[in-house]
Amino acid sequence: MSTTLVIGDFSKSSWSFRAWLVLVTADVSFETVQIKLEEKDTRERILKYSPSGKVPALLQDGIVINDSLAISEYIASLYPEAHVWPQEQRIKALARAAAAEMHSGFTHVRTQMSFGLNTGDTPEVLTTETKDEIQRIFDIWSDLRKVSGSTQFLCGDFGIVDAMFVPVVFRFRRYGIAVPAPLQAYVDAVLAYAPVEQWLQLAAEEI
Repeated sequence: MSTTLVIGDFSKSSWSFRAWLVLVTADVSFETVQIKLEEKDTRERILKYSPSGKVPALLQDGIVINDSLAISEYIASLYPEAHVWPQEQRIKALARAAAAEMHSGFTHVRTQMSFGLNTGDTPEVLTTETKDEIQRIFDIWSDLRKVSGSTQFLCGDFGIVDAMFVPVVFRFRRYGIAVPAPLQAYVDAVLAYAPVEQWLQLAAEEI
């Protein structure tokens, strides 16, 4: 079974980052096709692989899955032994809800704090809506760690819900957003996670 993941720039494509992390975490054997974003022929090149014209896209045995959460769900079903969702059903439901909320929401955070792997940037004055979304993210992290009893990632081992929030960790790091002390261990675990470090290395080589 041949598997290919089409992604954008390591330094720019937060959604590619999410899908790539899930595949690597699940120990999936796959080839990577990278398409530089924001070039004149970017859309044309992506359309050769994905009808959505967007990345990431997973190609496998004649099908194309062109959404990070859908890719993650597919990998979870195809590789159940990887346990990229929590095994306890109640915790799994909460993790899926959090992943879906991240997937479809937090538009103010996305708008005011664009994704980037660098540090030291100063955001514009944060709106009340952005501050509320930041607090909501902290609440999600705290609630998942509390209900799962995890002291490392959100629900134990690194999984899909963590992959969904990894780019947020980098947004907070880029713009110097203070993380509550009880959650700093989670941020530290994300930044020290080997596949995350691998992505950062690939981004450095890309630059």
